[in-house]
Amino acid sequence: MMTNSLDSRIRSFRIAVPDSAVEDLGLRLRNVRLPHPLPVDDWSMGVPVPVLRDLVQRWAEHDWRATEERLNRLPQIITEIDGQNIHAVHVRSAHPDATPLLLMHGWPGSFLEFEGLIGPLTDPVAHGGDQEDAFDVVIVSHPGFGFSTPLVGADWKRADIARVYLELMSRLGYERFAVQGGDVGAGVAPEIARLAPERVIGVHVNGSLGTFVGQIDEETAARLTPLEQDRLRRVSEFMQKEFGYIAIQSTRPALIGAMTADSPVGQFAWILDKLQAWTHPAEVPAADLIGERFIIENASLYWFTESGGSSAYVGYAQDAAWGAQPESSGVPTAVIVFAHDVGVRFAEEKANNIVRWTDVEGRGGHFAALEEPELLIDDIRDFYRTLRR
Repeated sequence: MMTNSLDSRIRSFRIAVPDSAVEDLGLRLRNVRLPHPLPVDDWSMGVPVPVLRDLVQRWAEHDWRATEERLNRLPQIITEIDGQNIHAVHVRSAHPDATPLLLMHGWPGSFLEFEGLIGPLTDPVAHGGDQEDAFDVVIVSHPGFGFSTPLVGADWKRADIARVYLELMSRLGYERFAVQGGDVGAGVAPEIARLAPERVIGVHVNGSLGTFVGQIDEETAARLTPLEQDRLRRVSEFMQKEFGYIAIQSTRPALIGAMTADSPVGQFAWILDKLQAWTHPAEVPAADLIGERFIIENASLYWFTESGGSSAYVGYAQDAAWGAQPESSGVPTAVIVFAHDVGVRFAEEKANNIVRWTDVEGRGGHFAALEEPELLIDDIRDFYRTLRR
């Protein structure tokens, strides 16, 4: 699975945000001007002002240097592929036969989502698993996200990102490897397999493989389970009540970039709205489900890298033709769908070789690595264990 040496174009990377940027953020947060609450000031309108005020105050007190120190204990790399900086965390397992695993985040997330998975995946014996479950972990930052900035080039469809990641894994010395992702990452994962099926051991995603389920005929609807019917109902509700952010990010990413580059609180509210809407249960504060530390550090990462606009451009503004039917790669594919998400098997099977499908009822949301890490890890282990055999 691996060659003996790394490509010389791979460089070590350490986070080092300038003092001036840290001080500027603190000043902006302490001098924030919040809006007057609307007559209806709840999550149906956006982030309630009292919630925003409280979290912004906590953000202003956050010690970014402590965050840097912790993250810089992780082995990070950066490389330039076709002019684009690509950042990743690369952690090798101590077990010599570990399986290389590429982990890919979504929007409005970052590589920080997977920090808690590194130990269990690279050192399974110490975390309730067997030595055969060991992975070498590569946690990538998508182009235009985090430290994979600034964004270069106009074409960043899923297949374009997939080509870059194939080159990245080659430079890291991995001939064959596994992939896992959610949200944007779940859309890129099967594209990697389509481009190089001989190199991809298996595809594992949480949520869905990026297939958009629209209107279906009566015959198909009659065959759906109650769980699938509920998921299609929620897709319809999403299109009616929550589609606005997609419309803006897909048509005006530069507008998002201008607002989020100048207002950390505006960016924070834009992200927090989705963190709250996509965690489960929806009535529980997102900070209780995915951690206040992640919310603040993730927002800081978007702010310091000025990636609000470029992440919107890559994540939403590409001509991806929702509903287009790609060819199946034939690579074994596993999907785990937590309570918030809306993946439907019949739709995903048309273009993917699904050999494992796991529905988790009543638990978990869109950010599986943060909300239900143990269930996610177990599913990853179980799936790739069968492929190793």
